[in-house]
Amino acid sequence: GLDCTVYMVRCSYDQKPYRGIMIRAYGAEVYPSPSQQTRFGRKVLAEDPQCPGSLGVAISEAIEDAAGHEDTKYSLGSVLNHVLLHQTICGLEVQKQLELVDEKPDILTGCVGGGSNFAGLILPFIPLKMAGERLRFVGVEPKACPTLTRGEYRYDFGDVAQQTPLLKMHTLGHGYFPPPIHAGGLRYHGEAPIVSHLVQHGLAEAQAYYQNEVFEAARLFLQTEGFLPAPETSHAIKGAIEAAKEAEPGTVIVFLYSGHGLLDLAAYDNYLKGKLTDYAYPEENIRSSLKACPEVCEFP
Repeated sequence: GLDCTVYMVRCSYDQKPYRGIMIRAYGAEVYPSPSQQTRFGRKVLAEDPQCPGSLGVAISEAIEDAAGHEDTKYSLGSVLNHVLLHQTICGLEVQKQLELVDEKPDILTGCVGGGSNFAGLILPFIPLKMAGERLRFVGVEPKACPTLTRGEYRYDFGDVAQQTPLLKMHTLGHGYFPPPIHAGGLRYHGEAPIVSHLVQHGLAEAQAYYQNEVFEAARLFLQTEGFLPAPETSHAIKGAIEAAKEAEPGTVIVFLYSGHGLLDLAAYDNYLKGKLTDYAYPEENIRSSLKACPEVCEFP
């Protein structure tokens, strides 16, 4: 009985039309972001009518919409620490599955956007690593949005309009607009504070890959296992494959299969036709984006 409004990043809205159809079939409204529905959306479009959008812009629009209606609440599905804790059901289930087959993991890998997927997998295993067990936690992100591998660890806003509280995280700058890669769920400028903290202190690590090599890994997985992974999920698969190439015999590698790719067939079509572009964001553009981050006095 709840009404629902979704602000969907414009490039994903255009790339994946069947997702919009499904949302509307459920009875919700969905708008490509930036949209004409909010003041901030209109501002972004006035500056760039062809703006592909970003998760940061969509979050800004959703917050503005919710804040302007007393009967409306905003739900964020990633980044914030309480969301990560909810997602630990993933890691708890993995622990139970490994227990059933009498195995212990050596390497756990997952895709990283806002951090809820990866953190949900690894957080239940963190106490084991801190107790001395030799575990590797590998977060895999796109080179087009290399938050953990090329961003800075500092305070920044979680959205482009600067409406969220400041978060201590790895960031490319809240004004960063990632290229329109097909792994839309990984196109976020920042990273969950917990995940950022773990990487900053060496308890977890990060890798980044181009989208063509990620889709190559996805196709191999499809041909060998019979499951079509989402572009985001395919990053975890790529990480697992690379880990397996370097691992000693008997190494147990776990990756989180976060979603299917049945609504991403257009992306697979582009890959098979050689039309996917490998975007790598230039260092100077990242530095320019980071200049807009707020200066915060941090105590030692």
